[in-house]
Amino acid sequence: MTSTDNTIQTGSWRVALQHAEGKEIPFIMQAEEKDGKTVLYLINGEERILVDDIQQQEDSVKIGLHIFDADLIAKVEGGKMAGRFVKNDTKEPYSVPFTAEHGKENRFAAEPAQATFDYDGKWEVVFTEKDGSKSYKAVGVFEQQDNNVTGTFLTETGDYRYLEGQVEGDELKVSTFDGNHAYLFTAKPNTDSTLTGHFYSGMKGYESWTAKRNPNAELASADTLTYLKPGYESLSFSFPNLQGEQVSLSDDKYKNKVVIVQLLGSWCPNCMDETNFLAPYYDKNKDRGLEIIGLGFERSPEFEKAAARLQKMKDRLDVNYDLLVAGVSDKEAAAKALPALNHVLSFPTTIFIDRDGKVRKIHTGFSGPGTGQYYEEWVADFNKTMEELLAEK
Repeated sequence: MTSTDNTIQTGSWRVALQHAEGKEIPFIMQAEEKDGKTVLYLINGEERILVDDIQQQEDSVKIGLHIFDADLIAKVEGGKMAGRFVKNDTKEPYSVPFTAEHGKENRFAAEPAQATFDYDGKWEVVFTEKDGSKSYKAVGVFEQQDNNVTGTFLTETGDYRYLEGQVEGDELKVSTFDGNHAYLFTAKPNTDSTLTGHFYSGMKGYESWTAKRNPNAELASADTLTYLKPGYESLSFSFPNLQGEQVSLSDDKYKNKVVIVQLLGSWCPNCMDETNFLAPYYDKNKDRGLEIIGLGFERSPEFEKAAARLQKMKDRLDVNYDLLVAGVSDKEAAAKALPALNHVLSFPTTIFIDRDGKVRKIHTGFSGPGTGQYYEEWVADFNKTMEELLAEK
């Protein structure tokens, strides 16, 4: 029996996930040598996500995907790869076939036809689920230079992170893969200012979308969507930390401190983006009377499994604030765990509490760095809020 050489050649790989509707969801993966071993980077626009958990598994190579409970499992033969993208924490089996080719740097066409439509700017968008039963609003923001385009969609529950692709003729194609979510968006113009599009996600997800050009497109304020029920002015909870010890907001550690409560999940890329901001902010400001508590709502109901996922996130993102195992990754379960809230609409949700223990602000969702100016506006607003709270005696 011959052994398979699963050596991943350094350089660029074009990876194509095979969606059930017959569409490719492509992304670029860069392989490099680092400290004597091969590491990979998932490339989406300006983003480079380090993937360094690469293991031989019988005749295949298993690539652990960053903080997520997901893997790429493939056979590598020279400059080609074939395998499956699997998620390990879903109720139903989740497996998406993929192929990859070494030396390719183009997500879509290597030599696209000249772009004949300009998608640059801001779009007022409505997504509609496959069966037509439900729709939701979004704002699309794109930057186009010749054929190349980057951008994202913002929704009331978070953004679709870094999208990258091209315009070929009048057709838009952008995609992303962050280790947990795989997205492909396509669109064509109806008129100079309206679009019709398709959104393919993961194994078999599909939604349609329409858009009209609107430089003033806006979503509802993220500070108004989640709030305390009448009669409440504070939160109370008690959940185990990663060592199994009960932690309560009323513990001495949090008294007379400004506390940020972050509803998150290790499975949630928007939460990853927010944590990448909060972790260094905490390290820099904890001596000013700040504490942060991350309430983890995980895919597994078993404490040991949930704690292990959060521990991996804590280690990978260098989180030095408290993470607690608060429940399962379900918005209704999260709302029951925090009965003072009117509902939980999104992971993440960020709750600002003053030194007297009173809730001063609740922010739903997160506009991450893939949103450009929206992220900068969020950072400015966050800093203003925190300076005011930390200055109070």
